[in-house]
Amino acid sequence: MNKIIFISLISSALLISCNNDDELDQLSTDVNSLSSQLTALQQSITSLSNATNTSDQSMSSTLLDLSNDIESIQNQLDTNTTAENVSNIEEQINVLSNHINVFLKNSKSNLTLNISGLEDLGNDYTYEGWLIVNGSPVSAGIFNVDGTGKLSQTKFVLNSFDVVNATTYVLTIEPNPDTDPSPSAVHILAGDFSGNSASINVGHGAALGNDFSTATGGYILATPTDLTADTNENSGVWWFDPAAGSTSLSLPALPGEGWKYEGWAVINGTPVTTGTFTSADGSDDSAPFSETAASGPNTPGEDFLLNPPKGLTFPTDLSGKTVVISIEPDPDNSRAPFTLKPLVGMVPEDAADRTLYSMGNNAVATNPTGSVTR
Repeated sequence: MNKIIFISLISSALLISCNNDDELDQLSTDVNSLSSQLTALQQSITSLSNATNTSDQSMSSTLLDLSNDIESIQNQLDTNTTAENVSNIEEQINVLSNHINVFLKNSKSNLTLNISGLEDLGNDYTYEGWLIVNGSPVSAGIFNVDGTGKLSQTKFVLNSFDVVNATTYVLTIEPNPDTDPSPSAVHILAGDFSGNSASINVGHGAALGNDFSTATGGYILATPTDLTADTNENSGVWWFDPAAGSTSLSLPALPGEGWKYEGWAVINGTPVTTGTFTSADGSDDSAPFSETAASGPNTPGEDFLLNPPKGLTFPTDLSGKTVVISIEPDPDNSRAPFTLKPLVGMVPEDAADRTLYSMGNNAVATNPTGSVTR
């Protein structure tokens, strides 16, 4: 045989072999992909079955039929993996997937909340849940919370397609009334679904993005705005480290909008604000009780010397009182600290002015948590 012809034949055989290997690899990939699709469809049916009223015989029968169809197609895939059969199975899956989606969009499912640690928002705001479906938010119901933390509603009947296909649950605070159909910027809890449930917390990236368990801080008592170094010094609180000459707070960054930090002194049972801020490396946004003879440190804080709230007298003595750093929704119409209080300090009874005292981390005790079941 001519050497050139022989080499050509060998090359052709190798090329055919390579092509066959490529086809087999592609076929194997297709089979695995179809098997994954069938598994996802079965999970949708299971989720729907768990989230719907099982006493509905018609629905139960339809779900059983769909589940049997999935099992039948999977058996075909397991026993015959020829290219022709795989192509046929792909068509069957597309038809079944469309059938299931139509069924889901015309069905209702339950979503159940179990949340603790939320507070009463009053009449001007409500809580609203959201399901993230295909990357977009879908309202999952509005509820209120009473003074004991009890939710006004814990079970919501929603569109089955949204419930089954949701990847994440997000809880926001919304104005009441609310004319905007989109979520507000005030996201308080969120969690990703794993199977039929989601654990929700403030640290999720779709909520505040941090659980604040690493927050630290300290404070001093002083009244620098009256220009007198030895008068009423225990009537002011500043989150300032005299030794460092800078802020004494180390706080996680808040989301770009929807939340602010706020300082407080609880005086004779009345919480009095020291102002809100988003960064501890600078002054807060107000000084309603300070003198104007001088400025305080370039950190959050307040002198309680002027304009006392009703029932209080300024100057005062913060010894034995409580100071707090809270996280507040923005906007906020409440004159009391919100439920999120990552730092709390009890001022010593014998507190000395301009002495740095540490605050305790209180995040775990005040962060709301919960779960969502579908």
